[in-house]
Amino acid sequence: MKGNRSNALLRAGLACALLLGQSACAQRLPLERISLPPGFEISVFASDVPSARSLALGANQVVFVGTRASSVYAVRYRDAKATQVITLASDLRMPNGVAVKNGTLYVAEVNRILRFDDIEGHLAKLTTTRPRAVVVTDRFPRESHHGWKFIRFGPDGWLYVPVGAPCNICEPDPARYALISRIKPDGSGYEVFAHGVRNSVGFDWDPRSKELWFTDNGRDNLGDNLPSDELNHAPKAGMHFGYPYCHQGDTADPEFGRKRPCSEFSPPAVKLGPHVASLGMRFYTGDVFPPEYRNNIFVAEHGSWNRSTKIGYRIARVVVENGRVVKHEMFAEGWLHDDSVWGRPVDLEVMPDGSLLVSDDLAGVIYRIAYTGK
Repeated sequence: MKGNRSNALLRAGLACALLLGQSACAQRLPLERISLPPGFEISVFASDVPSARSLALGANQVVFVGTRASSVYAVRYRDAKATQVITLASDLRMPNGVAVKNGTLYVAEVNRILRFDDIEGHLAKLTTTRPRAVVVTDRFPRESHHGWKFIRFGPDGWLYVPVGAPCNICEPDPARYALISRIKPDGSGYEVFAHGVRNSVGFDWDPRSKELWFTDNGRDNLGDNLPSDELNHAPKAGMHFGYPYCHQGDTADPEFGRKRPCSEFSPPAVKLGPHVASLGMRFYTGDVFPPEYRNNIFVAEHGSWNRSTKIGYRIARVVVENGRVVKHEMFAEGWLHDDSVWGRPVDLEVMPDGSLLVSDDLAGVIYRIAYTGK
C-alpha cells in the first residue's frame, strides 16, 4: 500500500485556497464531474467552511458544522444558499460532533461533551462575543486515535456518543472503547448501547421502526480488499459487532480471531467496500426526491488513504425494507478522478426543502443535492 495521501489536485487546491480564498476556489470545483441519477443536480451550498465535517440542522435557517480541527461553525442560509458562515468556537480539540436539542447546541470534543445554550438566540451577538460553553461531561477517553466523535440525539431523547478503538487493531477495555454509548442530555446515565464497533462516525434511526443503523470503519493492514467497511443494524441494546475478533461478519482477525468466533457476533447489514471510509449516513425523510428514495439510507464515503488504488470518495444509496437491506448502489460519484482526489464527502443532512446537504472537509465546502426532475 502506498500510504500517501497527497496528489496534484490536493496541492493545487491548497494553493488556490491560500491565494484566492475558499470562496473563489469553490467556484472552480469541477461539479460537472459528479455523476448523479437523472433529475438530480449538485451545487455549492456554502464555501468558506474549512474542514467541514458533521452537520446538524438548527431551527431557524441555520446549519451547525463540526470539524476535526479546532473550530465549530454556524452557517446561515436563505433560498437554498448560505448567506453567512459564523465561527462559534475556534479553540476546541477535534470538535467533530454537533447535535441540537431544544435550542441547545451540543459539541463533542475528544473527551468532552460541551453545551451552548440558546445558541440561535446568541448568533446576532457573535460579532462581538463568543458563546459560553458548559461542560456536560468529560468522562470520555483522551486518546486522539479514533477519538473524534459523531453525536446525535436518538428517538429516546438520549445523546448517542461513539468511542472508537484507540488503535488500528487491539483488544481495549470493552467498557471504554470500541462502542456506541448513550447519555442523558445532562451527562448522567451513561450506558453502552453497542459493543465491538471499531470506529463509527455516522448513525441514524429508521423513521419507520426507530431502530439504530450505523457505519463502522474496518481495520487497516490486511491488504487492499480486506476487510470491508460495514453498515450495521442495532434494533436493541447490547449487541456485539465483532471488533477486534471478527471483521465484516465473516473474517477472523489474524491476531485476535482465535479468542472468539465470528458466529458469536452480529454480522453487518451490508458490506460497503474495503477502505472506503464510510462516515456520515442519513435516512432520507424528505418528500421531494422520487418515491423510491424515501426512507433510503445515504452514506458518505470519505475515501481510502492507504489503498494502492483509491476507492470511495462518493455517496452510496442503501434501500432498507422491513429491517433488511435489499439494494446497495452508488448515488453520487466523481470526487475521485483518474486516481486523483478533489473532494472527500463526510456527512449528510436532510433539509426542510427536501434537498440533501453533503459536507466536504478537503474542499472546505458544503454541497446541496436537489431533485429537479429535469
